[in-house]
Amino acid sequence: MDLYVPSVYAWNADAGGAEAPSNDKIKNGLAAVLARFPHLGGRFGVDEHGRRCFDLDDSGALVLEATASASLADALSHDVPAHVNELYPKADMERAHEPLLQVQLTRYTCGGLVIGVTAHHHVADGQSMSVFFVAWAAAVRTRGTLLPTPFLDHEVVVVPSRLPQPVFDHRNIEFDGEHGQSNSYGVLPLHRIGHFSVHFPEEFVARLKARRSSLGVRIAVNCRGRASPAVPMDYFGNMVLWAFPTMRVRDLLSSSNATVVGVISDAVARVDEQYIQSFIDFGEMAAGEELTPTAAEPGTVLCPDLEVDSWLGFRFHELDFGGGPPCAFLPPDVPVEGILIFVPSCAAKGGIEMFVALDYSHVKAFSQICYYMD
Repeated sequence: MDLYVPSVYAWNADAGGAEAPSNDKIKNGLAAVLARFPHLGGRFGVDEHGRRCFDLDDSGALVLEATASASLADALSHDVPAHVNELYPKADMERAHEPLLQVQLTRYTCGGLVIGVTAHHHVADGQSMSVFFVAWAAAVRTRGTLLPTPFLDHEVVVVPSRLPQPVFDHRNIEFDGEHGQSNSYGVLPLHRIGHFSVHFPEEFVARLKARRSSLGVRIAVNCRGRASPAVPMDYFGNMVLWAFPTMRVRDLLSSSNATVVGVISDAVARVDEQYIQSFIDFGEMAAGEELTPTAAEPGTVLCPDLEVDSWLGFRFHELDFGGGPPCAFLPPDVPVEGILIFVPSCAAKGGIEMFVALDYSHVKAFSQICYYMD
């Protein structure tokens, strides 16, 4: 996706019984860890084919420092979506030499801290950013202790076949070709897209798992373990493809939950080593072409479709910069109607938070059905 992805984390002043680290400690830790994640400290350049590429010029990240005239508890007790956009930098996609990683440190009157981060999605997917955040937190806590180095060799990961021959229609799946699905999506003014969160407590999650066996579903599919050979989980870059489960509305309404879950599971299973290699081969054959990804632009209305992203395997809720784990993971403004993001709850162990972006006219109905299991 050609956009910056924000994430926002909050810590109480005495989280975990320890004082939140100073801004200087956080910035020093960031400087230490960026040397091991050079893509985040670089800028975009252009390769010999005229395509965007990474210029590892060690330009660094942008860090802003801010203060708020309220306590963190007061801020979190009000309408968080209304002011969360003030808590991370606003990257300018049109500005030359724009930093690919941007950070804002906001201090509250109580001593609480919010770290808002935005990073360009072309640099890294969610799994990679999870690895980076954990390493950054370790650099702040340990003050120079040997830090892990992620797997950075992109040429080993993306290897086309000797005779590239894609076997799937990637031009109309991942890219917006003549018959691409995204051609049919509508657009809404951004103020019509509502953002809210739903909390699923541990008891509800346990009941849901009991009814659905142990099946795990991820529509944005992490391909690291599915490629052949498998890619290390600490690979820093992008290794995500989409699965597209589809059902006719009349079939969806008349089918059992088990049937619907089966359709989703089958679609995810099809993103296997053959599909991944086909996508790599397509990229080799289409080098130099102007291709438009099917990733939704701001304002896109996916309804009646949904995009589901599971961040449950990431460790954002465990981030400890020296003052304990965060007290809240704040829902960022996602300007695409129909996106659902699942994250582990910071407030309740074992619980799950679901961040949702919907047309305001659908919010009430969704809120009424989101706990329905029968």
